[in-house]
Amino acid sequence: MADELDLERVICPLHELADPGAKGFTLGPGDWPLRGFVVRHGATVRAFVNHCPHAGFPLNWQPDAFLAPNLPLIRCAMHGAMFVIETGECVSGPCAGLGLRALPLRVEGGYVLLDERVTLADSSVICQY
Repeated sequence: MADELDLERVICPLHELADPGAKGFTLGPGDWPLRGFVVRHGATVRAFVNHCPHAGFPLNWQPDAFLAPNLPLIRCAMHGAMFVIETGECVSGPCAGLGLRALPLRVEGGYVLLDERVTLADSSVICQY
């Protein structure tokens, strides 16, 4: 089944994404690829641009470290903002009321894939839907 997938858009095999868990990814060519992360909690699998709405920094300071310890929330390592996994809404910290930029994805054939509506380019111009 994997040979039928658009391999350029594969983020990871679903079984490599812990529950709960998160994994960063970089997709696209050149100097300005799309940098994002995928997060799983129960049946929920979501993807977001790796960019805090408060100060523009990446959310993680170590590879794949996007989740708050012992909480089902995404955490910005820079300033401690907390985001809801299902929606990306900031519920605590300096960007309360703002949210992460969601990326549409799908799970197909046991793989997590970025949707075709997303341009694999700089995160400031990625969504064309």
